[in-house]
Amino acid sequence: MTAPVFVVEEVPAGPEFVLDGPEGRHAVSVKRLNPGEELVLTDGRGHWADAVVKAAEGKDRLVVTVGRTAEEPEPAVRITVVQALPKGDRGEVAVETMTETGVDAIVPWQASRCITQWRGERGAKSLAKWRATARESGKQSRRVRFPEVAEALSTKQVAALLAGADLAMVLHEDREAASRALATAELPAAGSVVLVVGPEGGVSPEELAAFAGAGAHPYRLGRSVLRTSTAGTAATAVLLARTGRWS
Repeated sequence: MTAPVFVVEEVPAGPEFVLDGPEGRHAVSVKRLNPGEELVLTDGRGHWADAVVKAAEGKDRLVVTVGRTAEEPEPAVRITVVQALPKGDRGEVAVETMTETGVDAIVPWQASRCITQWRGERGAKSLAKWRATARESGKQSRRVRFPEVAEALSTKQVAALLAGADLAMVLHEDREAASRALATAELPAAGSVVLVVGPEGGVSPEELAAFAGAGAHPYRLGRSVLRTSTAGTAATAVLLARTGRWS
């Protein structure tokens, strides 16, 4: 069993550190860590430290001895998924599984065929849920560099993002429209890969044209058609295997 991960504002250099607040409460009252057990402290931005429990104090304070500290480097190939807004809680499911798989950034997209609309207070709450999900999934999957979850973008803004990528891709279920297979796509040795996942109703012709103008080509995953909440996860897995990050 790998050591559990806890998030701190800044990774301590040691020799001792007190983990308190919500993370301390989770460690003491939920995980019930005991003296001698190991854990990892991270800021979620790549910095981390090994630690060993020294003592628990009350219900929300864990005293630990800090050991090795390090920084996980940025990946050579950075994968960003532009995720059209799914219905209900399917958005959090998409964020959770993409985080567990290893995506580097997630960009919510208000596509024309999205039933869900992020406006005003509702949009702010939904974005906060996505970001909290990425954080918790990052901890659960033992990551020390959590994916960034951006503000929701319009189609015009997504096109600008695609134009700046080293490789821009749009998932498409139509084999005639998407003659290129994601599994055989030529990936850059370094740089950014941006992949667009459309809504349940698909990417509109107008959106496809806008993305094509930004240099993005349509790619297919396989013969089956995946839901928008699972397509990004499957595509991320394919790309990570191709980049060598899963080797």
